Amino acid sequence: MGTDKGTTAKALITTLHLKSPPVALTRVSAAPAGVPALREKLPSSCAMWRRAEHGVFYASAAQHMECAVGAMVMGFSLSGEKQQELMSLVKQMCEVCYIKESEVPHIPHYTAPADGIVYGPLSRFPLEPDAVVLWLDARGAMLLQEALGGAEWGASPQGAVFGRPGCAALPFAKEHGSAVSLGCAGMRTFTEVSGDRMLAVVSGERLSTLGERLQVVAKANAAMQLHYDRKKREVRAASATSQKTRSVHRRAR
Repeated sequence: MGTDKGTTAKALITTLHLKSPPVALTRVSAAPAGVPALREKLPSSCAMWRRAEHGVFYASAAQHMECAVGAMVMGFSLSGEKQQELMSLVKQMCEVCYIKESEVPHIPHYTAPADGIVYGPLSRFPLEPDAVVLWLDARGAMLLQEALGGAEWGASPQGAVFGRPGCAALPFAKEHGSAVSLGCAGMRTFTEVSGDRMLAVVSGERLSTLGERLQVVAKANAAMQLHYDRKKREVRAASATSQKTRSVHRRAR
């Protein structure tokens, strides 16, 4: 049974206080009938995530080639020229100490071939999503990790938090269920996402129960918030009383 994408999108927006709608994407072997093709040139695959906030579209492998790193991560075959561009860029990254050469073979990437990718808002996405992209603040990331089981002590790790390249969070989430990325210089530039937001990716397989789990987590956190607010008031009141008593004693001397 498919995920109720509209209900899940609403739960994500409400519970995680999203400023931007959740975006879904699916790698496909051919352009699906009825899905409009992307008509503009964008500088990277991550830029397509922001474009997808406004509507569903299909982007071919060739349209992802403006960013050689992103094209590689998304599993597209690179021409000889693009391979050279990628190698030159990686060399530059190593020379400026942006990345270590030993890291390069371990960067997550899709391995199954694809002709292109369908992007769009989760609420009206026409396919079953491979992944859902979210822009979270720190509190939202906390709630998402709790809902996905990533905060459970003694459990197997659920996802990871890492940086460059930001797009590597997608293939990582495919293998591990979820990922949170602080992003990379390219992602910050091309998406123009605000500096207080981080990238989170949830695999399509985990969407079916995510909305319900978020509701449970939000209710639990609200209950604990009441407890901590009450405790803070009690401590402040006790401190104020103590200060007033000391002041009276000093005047009595």
